[in-house]
Amino acid sequence: MEIMMSIATGVLFMVGTYLILSRSLLRIILGTSLITHGVHLLLLTMSRLKTGAAPLLGQEAAAYTDPLPQALILTSIVINFGVTSFFFVLAYRAYQELGTDNMEELRGGDDE
Repeated sequence: MEIMMSIATGVLFMVGTYLILSRSLLRIILGTSLITHGVHLLLLTMSRLKTGAAPLLGQEAAAYTDPLPQALILTSIVINFGVTSFFFVLAYRAYQELGTDNMEELRGGDDE
């Protein structure tokens, strides 16, 4: 199972990197979101896919699962949602002002 999760993580990183290297601002935002989801899968895979009971005090179980990776991933998902929504609003505002989402045209000609 960990091999499949590692392959899925690699595919998410690969597609996210491809999208980040494009010129469209929306593709760049979606690429960063895919890379973040790849990091979530990477954290889950590195913490090993364990089976066991929930770490509750009243239960008697031989093996417990570690809740820390899931808590870190949940926190990262919430932060990723906020940052992605901010990027989408920023991209929409830039498109309203300049009329394009091409990164080469957003740079302007004064920098060269």
